[in-house]
Amino acid sequence: MANKDLTFPQVVFNPSTPTYRRHTIAWTSTSNPLLPLDDEPPLLDELDTPTESLPRRGGTVAAAAPAMVNRYLPFFQGVVLNPSTPTHHPIPGNGNVAANLDDEPPLLEELDIDTGLIWRKAVSILHPLRSVDPSLHADADLSGPVLILLSLALFQLMAGKLHFGIVLGWATAASFFLYFISSMLLSPGRGGRGDFSLYRCASLLGYCMLSMTIFSAVSLFLPRGGGLIFAVGMGFVLWSTRVCSRLLVASGGHGDEHRGLIAYPCFLVFMLFSLLVIF
Repeated sequence: MANKDLTFPQVVFNPSTPTYRRHTIAWTSTSNPLLPLDDEPPLLDELDTPTESLPRRGGTVAAAAPAMVNRYLPFFQGVVLNPSTPTHHPIPGNGNVAANLDDEPPLLEELDIDTGLIWRKAVSILHPLRSVDPSLHADADLSGPVLILLSLALFQLMAGKLHFGIVLGWATAASFFLYFISSMLLSPGRGGRGDFSLYRCASLLGYCMLSMTIFSAVSLFLPRGGGLIFAVGMGFVLWSTRVCSRLLVASGGHGDEHRGLIAYPCFLVFMLFSLLVIF
């Protein structure tokens, strides 16, 4: 096949000025010897675009561009691109985003987490001899108890014991155990209130675990295997039992006559956690 020079017109668009110009590109068949250029139709005939419809030198592309866009790019129909004048398309329904964000409540408030109330509940349990105020624990929550239990497990981790799952699992089982015992002893048939629930029992037990958390922190500085850590642990167990029994009896609507019955299962629960800390 002989080498022949082929020329064909090319349309070059300039975005800054909507005009075009013609120039000729020379291309020999040696660049691709497998392509039979003699049998190929011209480029404009292949696109089925007559040269008479194209504008002349100095004309605009407004007549030819919509036809080519509508024929070969149907998904661009109705879209007019003008780089010199960019448009802004606002998102409908958003309005002033900054003003809406300022009106949003804090995240803790949306999650119904009152940090001030959690702090007051924790402080009411910290005094070992002062009577705890049951009215502070009228609104049950699990945010404070989960934080206290995680702190207990963290101090155990500092002692070299990975007890995160054990602490959370034992606390859940202890909540069911205390709720079962308390619901029988503090039932409405025995003069109690009927609003005592498992959620409230878990909340009270979690806040009373604050003393066990303090004992877990103190045990880091006590010798292992001695009588001192057992004596300190017994003191924290009695402290937790006193506070937990007081809150459970008050939440059930009973007086102190049932406090001794509730104190025994509470003592067993906190003794179990103290042994976990010691050993």
